[in-house]
Amino acid sequence: MADQDIKPTPADNPLSLDKEVVAQHDETTGTLASEARLAAESEQNMTLWQAIKTYPKAIGWSVLLSSTLIMEGYDLSLLGHLYGSPVFNEKFGEWHEPSQSYVVSAAWMSALSNGARAGEVIGLILAGWMQDRWGYKKSMIVNLIFMIAFVFILFFAPNVQVLVVGEVFCGLPWGAFQSITPAYASEVAPVKLRPYLTTFINMCWVIGQFFSSAVNYSSVTRTDEWAYRLPFAIQWLWPVLILAGVLFAPESPWWYIRNNDRASARKALLRLTSRNQPSFNPDETIAMIEYTNEMERQLKEGVRYRDCFKGTDLRRTEIVVLTWVAQVLSGQNLMGYFSYFMVQAGLDPANSMAMAMGNGALGLVGTMGSWFLMTHIGRRRIFISGICTQLCILVTVGSLSFASSNASVWAIGAMLILFTFVYDFTIGPITYCLVSELSSTRLKSKTIVMARAAYNAVNIFVNVMTNYQLNTGAWNWGAKTAYFWAGSCLLCTIWVFFRLPEPKDRSYAELDLLFEHQVPARKFAKTKIDPYSQDHTVEKRLSTASE
Repeated sequence: MADQDIKPTPADNPLSLDKEVVAQHDETTGTLASEARLAAESEQNMTLWQAIKTYPKAIGWSVLLSSTLIMEGYDLSLLGHLYGSPVFNEKFGEWHEPSQSYVVSAAWMSALSNGARAGEVIGLILAGWMQDRWGYKKSMIVNLIFMIAFVFILFFAPNVQVLVVGEVFCGLPWGAFQSITPAYASEVAPVKLRPYLTTFINMCWVIGQFFSSAVNYSSVTRTDEWAYRLPFAIQWLWPVLILAGVLFAPESPWWYIRNNDRASARKALLRLTSRNQPSFNPDETIAMIEYTNEMERQLKEGVRYRDCFKGTDLRRTEIVVLTWVAQVLSGQNLMGYFSYFMVQAGLDPANSMAMAMGNGALGLVGTMGSWFLMTHIGRRRIFISGICTQLCILVTVGSLSFASSNASVWAIGAMLILFTFVYDFTIGPITYCLVSELSSTRLKSKTIVMARAAYNAVNIFVNVMTNYQLNTGAWNWGAKTAYFWAGSCLLCTIWVFFRLPEPKDRSYAELDLLFEHQVPARKFAKTKIDPYSQDHTVEKRLSTASE
């Protein structure tokens, strides 16, 4: 390998500076690297309990901001449940002669589901700009206010057309929440807490699904307009409560450093941590943030969208984007249509709602179980195991569709519940951890924006396909739909095996150098690296253990 020096260099041409200035600069850089090393080692040597004692406030603030995703999980799951509600279908659907009932057409189902996704893509793009300009806190406050206003459209919608408009507008803040929460969680937490706080985002999504099932279960027997208006009205609860807390939240120290405000970064860090912790030095932690930011800048990393497609960041962008896309193409969409799926399979609406509640509860257990897995097993192994298991379940569900007995209907329901557990035990929460860790700190918000936008764009295709596959007035595939998604799940499994690296217990500076030196995905976990070394030969910093 060729020699490489990642130490920050003077802004002007070194040849035009006298030797004393250059020597002073090198001494300052060496001190920064030494302090950064101490902070990185302190983080990596922390036990989980020490990390909790040192960063209890960071945990609280991250959990508060992440809870905004409860709203997205609630609404997107809500639509799937409402399609099984007779009152909702009578209000917003049309009479379907073959089934002798009111049904929302596949076209309008697609418009409703994809209206929110389209709004989220726009919201994500706007959020990327807002985060860089205003920071995470102010961006969150603005979008929470928008959320409160846009719920009025859903609640008072007189027809399906206005309901679609409401979904589009609500998608704008939901898209912003998708970008802000993982970036904030990954920046305010140390290495030991990062996987727990980023995967908690998935738990918020599951909590939203569970509440959606519970609310619909309690209102499905109603025969008036409150059968669907009450579930919409519940959405006012979350943004009001969250906004009251976010007003007092600290900004991310990383954001202040990227904006050259060290004093504010230190104040924010102190608001995220406990005082008088023997293993914690705020100045060393700030030095680590500064050093990592400067290192990425010296690696010619810009902060514009086009920089995500340059040099090593092209690979990082590919991994982050396709990891999120793999999450949805692995059959995740069937979970959102659980109640509708079971009604079409032959269950009555009340029983399907009850099973959906059990489905959501199991998802919560699965996400908490993933925390135990991450302590002992790497992210890559969890993701591969999960997606392979989902592939097997999808093939099983498709095969059960050929049986016409009542037992097969319940078997399909049981397999879909198992699918939810596996998803929320593995790739559901792990995806949030991966996308937060594998994007660089300077381009984190923009990489996450593009990845989630790609996720939502693919979801538009997935929703259209699923609506036509399941709708009795369209293709009416029933449980055979699982075969189609088993095929896409297989393609995702192949990509994951060859391209997804292992970021467990790595600092951001370590990940930067692993990508810079093009370490293969399957060798990430075995590669030894020292980004804080003052020996500037690459061989001293990075050595790959033999497999």
